[in-house]
Amino acid sequence: MIDVIIADDHPLFRKGLRATLEEHGDIHVIAEAGSGRETLNLLSQQTCQVLILDISFPDVNGIEVLKMIIGNAYACRVLILSTYPEKQYAVRCLRAGALSYITKDSASKELVTAVRRVAEGRRYVSMNLADQMASILSKGESGLPHEQLSDREFEIFCLIGKGLAVGQIASQLSLSPATVYTYRSRISFKTGLSTSAEVVRYVIEHGITLVD
Repeated sequence: MIDVIIADDHPLFRKGLRATLEEHGDIHVIAEAGSGRETLNLLSQQTCQVLILDISFPDVNGIEVLKMIIGNAYACRVLILSTYPEKQYAVRCLRAGALSYITKDSASKELVTAVRRVAEGRRYVSMNLADQMASILSKGESGLPHEQLSDREFEIFCLIGKGLAVGQIASQLSLSPATVYTYRSRISFKTGLSTSAEVVRYVIEHGITLVD
C-alpha cells in the first residue's frame, strides 16, 4: 500500500484527487494539507511514502516547502503537481529534490503512474520534459538565460518583470534595497538584460509567472 499526503490549497481539488487515487487499491490518502506551513507541520507528525505537492500556497510556496523537506531529510518522496507549465518550474523543482513534476492538466492521465514510480524512489517526467532535460544535460547548462538564475534571483527577476521597483521588491521580500541591487546586478550578468524594461519584455515574451 502506498501512503499518500495531498498538499493543495483548494479543498475541492483535493477531494477530487483523493477520489481519483483511491479508485486504485494500492494507493491510500492518509492526510491532506491546505498550506505550506500545514504541510510541514503534518510531515513532522506522520510519515508517508509520497507527498503530492502544489507550488502555489498563500503562505510558504511549494518550492520553499520542497527545500525544507529535503533539508530536514523527511522520509517522504515528493511529486509536484502544479498549474504552472513544465517549462517554467519543472527543472527547478527536480533540481531541488522532487522526483516528479506533472501539470494538473495532464494529471488524469499520468498521476497514478507517477505516484507508483515515485513511491519506488524513481523519477517520473513526461516525454516533453524528458526531452527538455536531455537537451539541458547535453549542453551542460540551461537553455534559456533565466534558467541559470538561483531561486532568489529568479524570484526577484519575476518581480522586476511585474514592474516593481527596487524599493517595492525590498519591502515585499524583507530585504534591504542594497541587497536587491546586488541581486539585480547578478541577474543582469547572467541574462544579459541590463534594464527593467528588457526584463519586463523578456518575462512577457516567455510567459513567465511568479509563484504566489
